[in-house]
Amino acid sequence: MAKNNKVILAYSGGLDTSVILKWLIVERGYEVITVTADLGQEDDLDGVEPKALKTGATKAYIEDLRDEFASDYIYPMLRSGATYEGRYLMGTSIARPLISKRLVEIARQEGAVAIAHGATGKGNDQVRFELSINALAPDLQVIAPWREWDLMSRTALTAFAEKHGIPVNSSNKHYSMDRNMLHCSFEGSELEDPWEEPGPNSYVMAVPVEQAPNEPEYITIGFEKGDAVTLNGERLTPREMVMSLNKIAGRHGIGRLDMVENRFVGMKSRGVYETPGGTVLHIAHQDLEGICLDREALATRETIIPRYAAAVYNGFWFSPEREAMQALIDQMQRGVTGEVRLKLYKGNAWPVGRYSPHSLYCQDLATFEECATYDHKDAAGFIRLQGLRIRGYADRVSRFLK
Repeated sequence: MAKNNKVILAYSGGLDTSVILKWLIVERGYEVITVTADLGQEDDLDGVEPKALKTGATKAYIEDLRDEFASDYIYPMLRSGATYEGRYLMGTSIARPLISKRLVEIARQEGAVAIAHGATGKGNDQVRFELSINALAPDLQVIAPWREWDLMSRTALTAFAEKHGIPVNSSNKHYSMDRNMLHCSFEGSELEDPWEEPGPNSYVMAVPVEQAPNEPEYITIGFEKGDAVTLNGERLTPREMVMSLNKIAGRHGIGRLDMVENRFVGMKSRGVYETPGGTVLHIAHQDLEGICLDREALATRETIIPRYAAAVYNGFWFSPEREAMQALIDQMQRGVTGEVRLKLYKGNAWPVGRYSPHSLYCQDLATFEECATYDHKDAAGFIRLQGLRIRGYADRVSRFLK
């Protein structure tokens, strides 16, 4: 019986993964099946299958994962309110577990012995892919050519491609880019110098703020249990919501971030990220929580955000800690239902109104007018109790410092 040598390759159709496809065949003797994920990156995927087959793949899958990506990955992360290092909405990170899950499913379906990916040995994606595969299919081998071969430059990759008849796009990409429906990231080129301003080619999803309209736009987003469900009164699926808001927020230059972050593998990296729709959803959701969540519940959630964000960023989506944190978050989100009205203008999104049937805001208590349900004198006792330890501390310090 012939030895099973099938490998499932995460394939984009670009130079790197095309070279990997041929390298796995000619240098390692594998039968290669490619998988390309449609995550709403708005690329033309029509030519991907024929290119994979021409390069030597025995089968090529093109998987439409847009709805699953939005509903089962983007929305749970948005419910958490998590951002990595307080700023980054983790558009690349959140896509990796879903891609890995589909790679494993197809590997099982095809009876493959291994999964291969094109992530380099310097980045976070190698960790994310492999930890996800470890969690879902620990018996499958993972092949990471960038950690094995000697093709360590674009010149070497191009030479290998030309030798084996792989078409090479003559227009080299200015940046290393990753795009899906949630975001687009840019790395490399002038961005490798943290002092240099990003160039004009680093705008795909959001216009430069100087080109944004001179008039503000108002929108209303409706939420149910922490999930955005309506836009200006129209009910939308998660995918439709994200992609519609991308267009609206993008034309106002919203959701652009230029930052130096700490990669999980230990180095610092400078990137530019565009997350127009996700930024508006994050701002609106956070604002609605202000009137829907109890103070201590919100404080509890805030304490786990760094851990949740680290789990997503570092590749631990399929982990007991992330699943436990998600259960706690989703429990808290049961009452986060209502609407937020936002003003979009010149790169910013401001909440200007919010309403919830579950609101904990009491106008009668908060008013500066006379209130029959609140006695100002009650505050004196509250302050005396809060001041017990402060007065004791002050007395002790004064005695010791004399």
